[in-house]
Amino acid sequence: MLLVVDVGNTNITMGIMDGQEILGTFRMTTKDSRTSDEYGVLVYDMIRRKGFKPEEIEDTIIASVVPKMMYSFTNAIYKYFGKNPIIVGPGIKTGISIKTSNPKQLGADRIVDAVAAYEIYGGPALVIDYGTATTYDLINEKGEFLAGLIVPGIQTSANVLWQAAAKLPEIEIKKPKTILAKDTVSGMQAGVYFSCIGETSYIVKRFKRETGIKDLKVIATGGLGKIVYDEKGLIDIYDQNLTLKGLQILYEKQK
Repeated sequence: MLLVVDVGNTNITMGIMDGQEILGTFRMTTKDSRTSDEYGVLVYDMIRRKGFKPEEIEDTIIASVVPKMMYSFTNAIYKYFGKNPIIVGPGIKTGISIKTSNPKQLGADRIVDAVAAYEIYGGPALVIDYGTATTYDLINEKGEFLAGLIVPGIQTSANVLWQAAAKLPEIEIKKPKTILAKDTVSGMQAGVYFSCIGETSYIVKRFKRETGIKDLKVIATGGLGKIVYDEKGLIDIYDQNLTLKGLQILYEKQK
């Protein structure tokens, strides 16, 4: 079995895979202050509680956008699983060509998503990952990563509202029944949701117009991507586990 790990700014998402099949997923909060033993015990115990045997983990691959915690986390994998994990970064075989002005600046998660989208669904494609930041990445029919942009994530935008304004409460992110909000909470929910819908709609249209690609597939991932996908006509494919699948694909490419 393969342990695939996506270290994000908010959560660490992990999957147990047997070939291309995802057997189970679990996640923990990202904290760069944890020791290697803390990470090791948490991951080991989560795997056991999911009904798997940690000793059956044959290898590990990690994509991370949080450099500060990688020393502890990679040491945890070595100490508790006896494996030196593969790290997504410079020099790794991806199968795609990055055509941006500074490829080294591209986050590992975006590379993984691009690989997964191209290998599974083909190009040209626009990959949208609704995470702490929302990223839009363009891959053409040749598997070339051409361009991308970064905007505040849905939850991040909501957090800014209640953290920066003293009288605004913390809210649940969900699709409101109407834009005609009649109280503060529903007003915030409608504002966050519909601004995200408007943002997605405009950016997708702008990508199509500037590239001239009419058959551009729009592929979304990330936990909050589902509520945008439910707004029909914006997104063609929603794949919650796109990043985990991409990690497995990259693992196979390293053999």
